[in-house]
Amino acid sequence: MTSDTTPEKATEAGTEDVENLQNTATYLERNAASGLSQEHQQYLLQRHGTLELDPIPGMGGADPYNWPSWKKVSNLVLVAIHAMMSTFTAASIIPAYQIIAQDLGVSLQRVTYLTSLQIAILGVAPLLWKPFSNTYGRRPLFLLSLIFSLVGNIGCAKSPSYATMALCRAIVAFFICPAAAIGSAIVTETFFKKDRARYIGIWTLMVTIGVPIAPFIFGFVANDVGYRWIYWILAMINGAQFILYFFFGPETRYIRSAGHHTGSEFKQEYFNFKRIDPRPLRFGDFTHPLILFTKLCVVIPAIAYAMTFLFGSVLITVELPQLFGQKFGFNSQQLGLQFLGLIIGSVIGEQIGGSLSDFWMNRRAKTTGTKPAPEYRLWLSYSGFVLTIIGVVVFLVQTAHAKEKHWNITPVVGIAIAGAGNQLVTTVLITYAVDCHQEESASVGVIITLIRQIWGFIGPFWFPPMFTNVGVAASGGVVAALIIGVSIFPTILVQWQGHKWRGEERDIAALDHDQATDQSKG
Repeated sequence: MTSDTTPEKATEAGTEDVENLQNTATYLERNAASGLSQEHQQYLLQRHGTLELDPIPGMGGADPYNWPSWKKVSNLVLVAIHAMMSTFTAASIIPAYQIIAQDLGVSLQRVTYLTSLQIAILGVAPLLWKPFSNTYGRRPLFLLSLIFSLVGNIGCAKSPSYATMALCRAIVAFFICPAAAIGSAIVTETFFKKDRARYIGIWTLMVTIGVPIAPFIFGFVANDVGYRWIYWILAMINGAQFILYFFFGPETRYIRSAGHHTGSEFKQEYFNFKRIDPRPLRFGDFTHPLILFTKLCVVIPAIAYAMTFLFGSVLITVELPQLFGQKFGFNSQQLGLQFLGLIIGSVIGEQIGGSLSDFWMNRRAKTTGTKPAPEYRLWLSYSGFVLTIIGVVVFLVQTAHAKEKHWNITPVVGIAIAGAGNQLVTTVLITYAVDCHQEESASVGVIITLIRQIWGFIGPFWFPPMFTNVGVAASGGVVAALIIGVSIFPTILVQWQGHKWRGEERDIAALDHDQATDQSKG
């Protein structure tokens, strides 16, 4: 009896069998290494249909990894909107600068400091909030954040003087900032690694578009009903957020240790306002994120992203009212409409930086049979850098060359291109940093926010002198040079050496852990 199998088919079948055996061996090795009990395995299979999960969840519905998809997404939407409100609130008064200056009797430049003040506080305050969120949970912190932000916005609406308004703006910035900084931790605590870029992208997109959406909306408000209604509307939004989050925002901070969790799952998720992490708060907890300045796979992408964000978002948003106001004589409502380009561009950029980024990594894993290194994701960032440069140059050159009082759409096209590039860079670089140090996801968000906000705070002070001394059109060259020097070249270096740096950092972290364990035993 002869076989129908040709040598070629036999070879293909043999190769396939070897690959299946390798995959099975890898699966069994991972399963054995995880030390899962039979009961735990059955629970995960029933809940997720597979044991190929990264990371491995615990047992119980209170573990955010075990939540149904609708619950994860709805919670992320609430957190992302909360994160958006930080930049949204800071940018809300941009189209009303001239009106506020006249009402409070101060210069236009002093009014811009009301935005710069919030930008600075949004960068520093998360250093304080992150340890409290780790100890008492994300949910109580977010609820307090919204209550005090509401009160602060009411204070802004009733402020009789510039000093009072500045104080109330500072209070709002201090309390509204947590979600914009620790959103990366929420995503890491809720979603598996294979989907992380997509959902980090939702969070980062909301932070990004909070900047242009606010002046787009509030340009109409300031022009039609008065700028103080901006603050009343912000307070109303905070109140609505509080109600929605109280009923639909469960706790994502979950410590997977035996005997740690008591009470029903519903109570753990919605009514646990006690300490979650039993460790006492120490001063080092508040400075802990600063150690990430020693981790090159975090700090270099953070700086590269911050420089791109500075030009692709901050420069356009802060300087557009003055450039277009002088050039075209726009009122606050007309100025607000110009931000539509940045909104559209950011949404388009997110489609590449989020879903396509995950597809890029997952496809690589299927093609090679092994999980790609985090550096493989960075290939997508270069197109974002180039788009940002092109967009900002088009915006500046076309604005400079436009005829007085004759608006044309080309500067707005440049704004949209810059917005797409900036958002692509944002999602790719933040996801890369989180992938490199998943155990520090909250600190990664804090340090990235700190660096971004410092750049964003400093920029508006030197943008006007640059336009005056170099020229608006020629400033595009300065932008291109800085993005190439501070963003592109360092990212190439990370892609080349990142795998070595990550290995060294893990070795140091393991050594520190062993030393700490020995000291505790001693």
